[in-house]
Amino acid sequence: MKKNLAFAIAFTALGCGTAAMAQDDFSAQLKARQGQFRIMAINLGILGGMAQGKMDYDADAAQAAADTLVAVSMIQQGPMWPTGSDNMAIDGTRAQPNIWDANDDFLSKWGDFGTAAKAIQAAAAGGVEGLGPVMGQIGGTCKACHDTYRAPAN
Repeated sequence: MKKNLAFAIAFTALGCGTAAMAQDDFSAQLKARQGQFRIMAINLGILGGMAQGKMDYDADAAQAAADTLVAVSMIQQGPMWPTGSDNMAIDGTRAQPNIWDANDDFLSKWGDFGTAAKAIQAAAAGGVEGLGPVMGQIGGTCKACHDTYRAPAN
């Protein structure tokens, strides 16, 4: 009986330890949010290249890139930013802990990106002339968040 009780306690302790360890594994969330930012960067690169004259303007490609930015802006952010997934707690991220201290502001900045994405979506079909001003707007939303919530690159 004591042997079975000891086994049960050990098994429970191992199970709890594994559950706690699993809670600290944010690799899926980290990959998701980094993937989201890569998608944004690729599509902003397409639009920026057109706006700067580094690539020919293509209305279909501009609209597709802008539509993608709007779609990304609509992704619910909460599940991708669990507490403890900051650069002080895990490797592989530049997210600063203040994201969770000022989460309303962080999410507001994400909302600003969505608003700017909709503006670029509206401008994309209108020709290259309309891209420049909205590129500045969307870039400003990225900068506002990065300046506050993203650690500098090493």
